[in-house]
Amino acid sequence: MDARLPKTERLRGTTSVAALFEHGKHFQAGCLRVKYLPRPDEGPSRIVVSVPKRHFKRAVKRNLLKRRIRESYRRQKSLLVGVWDLLIVYTSREVLPYENIFADMSVLLREIKTVNHA
Repeated sequence: MDARLPKTERLRGTTSVAALFEHGKHFQAGCLRVKYLPRPDEGPSRIVVSVPKRHFKRAVKRNLLKRRIRESYRRQKSLLVGVWDLLIVYTSREVLPYENIFADMSVLLREIKTVNHA
């Protein structure tokens, strides 16, 4: 199991993100909302994390939450089956502890695993 999160697993580029917004499906698990889209090509699943500036004005808090989300994904990414593009948005208005984010990420990844690969 590769427990790293290299640059090849980060979703970037306007066309990839636009396709995710246009064709992706979404649901919420606790403090996390995910927008997901299966990818037909081979390679690792890619992820992008967002914490709204509307709820957290200070960059320090936004960065803390993004680190917690990326870390919980990195530790559990083996739960995913298939190749996906994922946008994970933090929806709580409070800074939750890492354990809560980890539990919500687990629910989220297990739910994506049950989705039929288009």
